[in-house]
Amino acid sequence: MKKRFELLIFDWDGTLADSAAQIVSSMQAAIAALKLPQRTDHEIRDLIGLGMHDVLYRLFPELKPDDVMSLLASYRAAYLGNLPPEAPLFAGALEGLRKLHSEGYRLAVATGKSRAGLNRSLAHHAEVRDLMISTRTADETASKPDPLMLKELLQELDVPASSALMVGDTEYDAHMAAALGMPMVGVICGVHDDSRLRQAGAEAVLEYAAQLPLWLGHR
Repeated sequence: MKKRFELLIFDWDGTLADSAAQIVSSMQAAIAALKLPQRTDHEIRDLIGLGMHDVLYRLFPELKPDDVMSLLASYRAAYLGNLPPEAPLFAGALEGLRKLHSEGYRLAVATGKSRAGLNRSLAHHAEVRDLMISTRTADETASKPDPLMLKELLQELDVPASSALMVGDTEYDAHMAAALGMPMVGVICGVHDDSRLRQAGAEAVLEYAAQLPLWLGHR
């Protein structure tokens, strides 16, 4: 029987990698280092998934562009200084990806991380890197929720939007998929909850990406 989807596109932070706490602590360290107004962990966590420039402009709309760049540099220094250097994958994520790959699905990543950041993550999680046919990051295309990174992946891999599925943990993932008429499945192991993902257009909401093979088996 023909599969409903040919291509599965995954967000990284909060979907495959359990990185929210590390991202928040690094941002807080950068904010403290630059003596900027305090922001809550919730305010920072809620923006995970966007490109880092967008996160900073939303957190500090009063800052000048040069100040935003200083904060970005401080954030990256703080993030790189954290141990462990790379966040772990969620339980079962690698096994789930391997199963999907063995069943003939093509796998890709669309993330708010920078290219350098994603390359670093994929080098650490080489088993995941070897399963991915293509990737897009926020600094080489438009940041979420702009759908450009998804559009580029579809064009590169010659797949119609209806035959691709976006898998992510935020409304930003749902919004960019919806802009192209692409179905989306949410996961609540990241930063946005079930109701928020459904309101943004998620077709289904799972606890972890590891449950995707089972969900797809019933489609």
